[in-house]
Amino acid sequence: MSEQKDQSLDILGIKPIADSINIATKAIVDGSSEFLSRICLPAAEEFGLLLRDRVSHWRAVNAARIVANAESIVKSFPDADKRHAHPRLVAQIIEHGSWTESDEVQRMWAGLLASSCTVDGSDDSNLIFIDTLSRLTLVEARILEYACKECTKEITHAGWLMAKDFRMSLEQLQSCSGIDDFHRIDRELDHLRTLGLIAGGFEPFSTDADITPSTFALQMYARCNGWAGDLLKFFGLSVPSSNSEQPAV
Repeated sequence: MSEQKDQSLDILGIKPIADSINIATKAIVDGSSEFLSRICLPAAEEFGLLLRDRVSHWRAVNAARIVANAESIVKSFPDADKRHAHPRLVAQIIEHGSWTESDEVQRMWAGLLASSCTVDGSDDSNLIFIDTLSRLTLVEARILEYACKECTKEITHAGWLMAKDFRMSLEQLQSCSGIDDFHRIDRELDHLRTLGLIAGGFEPFSTDADITPSTFALQMYARCNGWAGDLLKFFGLSVPSSNSEQPAV
C-alpha cells in the first residue's frame, strides 16, 4: 500500500532520480569519510551527518574531490600513516571548500588540508590561510597562483623570504585570469592588495600592474601546495652567508 501511495504522489516521475542521487551521495560520503576517519575522526562523523542531512549533492561532490586530492598528497609523505589534522581545520576546509567546483581552487583547498596534517595533529596555523582563501574569487586565485609561481624569490641577509618586484601587463593579466574586463581585473587586484597578498596593482596612467606577492602570499602558496615544512626548501633557497650573494629562483 505504501509503495502504491509513493507512486501516486510521484506525478512527475522524479523519485527514481532522487533515489539515485541519494545513493551516489552516500557512496561519495562513505569514500571521503574513510580518509577523514584516519586523519580526524570527529570531523569525519560531522562530515557524514552534514552531507547526508543538509548539504546538496553538488557540495558533496566538491568536498569529496578536495578530500581525494588531499589524500593523494598526504600519501606522498614518508610518515603519512602517522599524520592527523586538527578538527577545527578540517571542518572549516570542508565547509568553505565545498562551495567551489573550480579544479584550480579545489586543489588549493586540498593542499591546505594536506598541509594541515601533522604528526601530533595539534597545529592550527593554517587557520589564517583558510580565512584568506575563502575570500578569494577564482580570478584572484589564478592571478595569485601565477604571481607566486613565476616571481623571483630571495632571502634577505636577515633570513626573511621575499619576492622581487614582479609586474604584469594588462594583456598578461587577461590571459592569466581568463577574463577580458579590465575594470574587473583592476577591482580584483585592489582586493588582493587589501588582503595583503600583493604589493600594488594598476597605476592611474599605466596598464602595467605591480603583482609582487607578499611574504604572506608566498607562505600561503606553499601551504596550498601541501607543504608545511621549511619554506626555503620548498622554494629551493638557502640562507646567504655574509660573504655571498643572495640566491634567487
